[in-house]
Amino acid sequence: MDPLHSMRVMIVENDDLNATLLQLQLEREGMHVVGVAATVQSALAMIDALQPQVAFLDFCLADDEDSTPVAEVLAARGIPFLVATGMDAARLPRIFDAGVKLIKPYAGSDLRQALHRAVRPQ
Repeated sequence: MDPLHSMRVMIVENDDLNATLLQLQLEREGMHVVGVAATVQSALAMIDALQPQVAFLDFCLADDEDSTPVAEVLAARGIPFLVATGMDAARLPRIFDAGVKLIKPYAGSDLRQALHRAVRPQ
């Protein structure tokens, strides 16, 4: 069985269209999207309330926010994550080395591979 099947995933993405498209892609992979957060504050609340098994983070959020605080909490709790960014991945804060980096634009197969790398047992 595919390890992604029925896995609980949280999306942190401030663009509604991108979040909806991503949700559809993740559901096609058999994942269960437990929540979509547009801000750091809502994402942190969702981690406690929804207990995701994996998280998809967009690095840049609205109002000059980025998802670094979310990555810090996920890493501290041992929750795997991947981060999508359009910038040079080497410029991301060090905490993102704990996750899988996905460079925009990416294809559906790239997302699938990144998800598998993120959830692979260490």
